[in-house]
Amino acid sequence: MASNKPAPEAPSPFSTDSYGGAERSVGEWNPTEDSIRPVRGRHRVAKQRGLARSSTVLGVGVIAAVGAGGMATAQDKAPVSISLPDSLADNLPDAKSLPGVGAFMSDDAEAAPVAAAAPLTTAGLTSAEAEQGTDAGEALRARILQQAEQQQASADAEAKAAAEKAAAEKAAEEAKKQQDEAEAEAAAKKKAAEEAAKKKAEEERLAKLAASFSLPASSYTISSTYGQSGAMWSSGQHTGLDFAGSAGSPLKAVHSGTITSAGWSGSYGYRTVLQLDDGTEIWYAHQSSIDVSVGQKVTTGETIGRMGATGNVTGVHLHMEVRTAGGSAMDPMAWLTSKGLSV
Repeated sequence: MASNKPAPEAPSPFSTDSYGGAERSVGEWNPTEDSIRPVRGRHRVAKQRGLARSSTVLGVGVIAAVGAGGMATAQDKAPVSISLPDSLADNLPDAKSLPGVGAFMSDDAEAAPVAAAAPLTTAGLTSAEAEQGTDAGEALRARILQQAEQQQASADAEAKAAAEKAAAEKAAEEAKKQQDEAEAEAAAKKKAAEEAAKKKAEEERLAKLAASFSLPASSYTISSTYGQSGAMWSSGQHTGLDFAGSAGSPLKAVHSGTITSAGWSGSYGYRTVLQLDDGTEIWYAHQSSIDVSVGQKVTTGETIGRMGATGNVTGVHLHMEVRTAGGSAMDPMAWLTSKGLSV
């Protein structure tokens, strides 16, 4: 028997909820060019904009869910299958061509484990460290500390080398200073020894001379020296050395030699001239008497006359002159001293 009930209507892809809003059907909806009626005017544009906005928001949600490591799922409804129009799908770029994405995608099934074999936490690790499970941060810290220790060790070594060099230079300088002081001291001692030896030799020489030379008088007083000025002397200066003493005291030969003159000589009174072997002449003037003759050889200390006051005198004394072989007068006191005699 036929029923008068109307035939059930086809389910609408949309339904209205209690709030009057549209509710999406749980069934799959694949809009195509044939299923969408062309709509004229602004209504068609609005629908297309809504569709584009819904697709974009949904795509961003999916990407965000995947990036967070989760899967977008409905809490109380069945999963909704999403599809895009062919016109949009055909215009989407290939994922491998996107910058920074293609490197993570490969058609080779065996290439996937390679990325997993080198996680980011092992960056900068050696293969041995990676096998031991060393943490990259700890490895980096250890290397930084090791490098710092090496740099500190290098700096310490340089400082030590510099200190050792400075110490060596100071030691060398000190050694040189000590050597110079030792050499100076040795030179001073050598010089002192040489001077002492020279002085001793001179003393010995003078001692020998003193043994071969003698003062002209044994008891006397120096009354006039060589070079004195006065009107008493015809030349205006005294040309000899005066030994004042008692009349008749003996006068001695100062050295061995030959008598070249003996007699009266004007203002010199009685004078005797003794010529030494080197040609030096010794004059004895104002004698009271002469005990030698010309050509006679005499020896050191031998009596050749007597002290007197003959000639141009003011008192009893011996006027002694010393002249070179050429006849030039010299200081008798300096000459006697040079022979080791103390006047």
